[in-house]
Amino acid sequence: MSDNLNESIRIKIKDETAPLEAVILGTAKDIGFPNSKYVNPKDWGSVNAPTADQINDPKSRIHLIQGTYPMETDLRSENDYFARVLAKYNVEIYQPINLPKTNQIFTRDIGFVIDNVFVKGNMGTLKRQSEFFAIRDIVAQIADEVWFPPSSVKIEGGDVFPYKDKIFVGQAGKGYENMRCNRTNPEAIEYLQKKFPDKKVIPIYLTKSDSDPSINCLHLDCAFQPIGNNDHCIIYKGGFEDPDQADMLMELFGGAENAIQIEGKDMYNMNSNIFSISPQVIVSGDNDKEFGELNSRLEAKGFTVEKIPYSETSKMEGLLRCSTLPLRRTYG
Repeated sequence: MSDNLNESIRIKIKDETAPLEAVILGTAKDIGFPNSKYVNPKDWGSVNAPTADQINDPKSRIHLIQGTYPMETDLRSENDYFARVLAKYNVEIYQPINLPKTNQIFTRDIGFVIDNVFVKGNMGTLKRQSEFFAIRDIVAQIADEVWFPPSSVKIEGGDVFPYKDKIFVGQAGKGYENMRCNRTNPEAIEYLQKKFPDKKVIPIYLTKSDSDPSINCLHLDCAFQPIGNNDHCIIYKGGFEDPDQADMLMELFGGAENAIQIEGKDMYNMNSNIFSISPQVIVSGDNDKEFGELNSRLEAKGFTVEKIPYSETSKMEGLLRCSTLPLRRTYG
């Protein structure tokens, strides 16, 4: 873990898979409990169960209602395990300072790096907007450019995928625009296109649901992930409003023969939300029921798969990519 608050941090991110050098890893300390007046699930009924607008995502709501929402001790154990794997590969790890009673596991949405620019995210949910202050001291050390989009721009890092001269950005498909799980708006497309005039910013339209996590693609990384030397990908075609866009992404990242296509149950288990430490090394979940088939397919293609316990974190509709904010990868 890096604890030098006086050092300068250089940033560089051009894709999802180059060897990772530095990352902000979320923290599971002191996450609190969402709407804690509902702490006794056995007493919940249709009247006093948390409503959709009280919870950040539909998967968390279901686990709250079922009484299976994750305990902080388990989340901290999973977070620590992830940190140990990153350290194994000599990744420099930064973590947010603690905000009392605040879930700070999913740092991906707080901001993102494109080339040598850090862009602050503007969270779609009000209760998450304070999370930036927990990484402010880290951002202050960045020796490269830092941009703060205007408040009209709503954008979360889970929707943003830079690749060469393109930036893919998840958007709500037609008919899903007014849902709470719509996290990145069209103004974000315009903002990024203006700020990166030499790149093509491409909106990717996703299917969403505020109530059913089995069909809700909260962010683009819930349905898509490049892996390897950007010559393979994991993709859930059912999460795309336009099948042609899914085909376009598959063709760009290795073609259909190199695509690991997953089903709805796999999307629910966050199979596309794994994390690449390098083109060869991928961090995935160790729960065989949830990740066994994916891990076998990855290993059959020659990837080294670091399997870690992360199923409790998954209950909050986020996984390994969601838990990381990469700052620097190595490019030849």
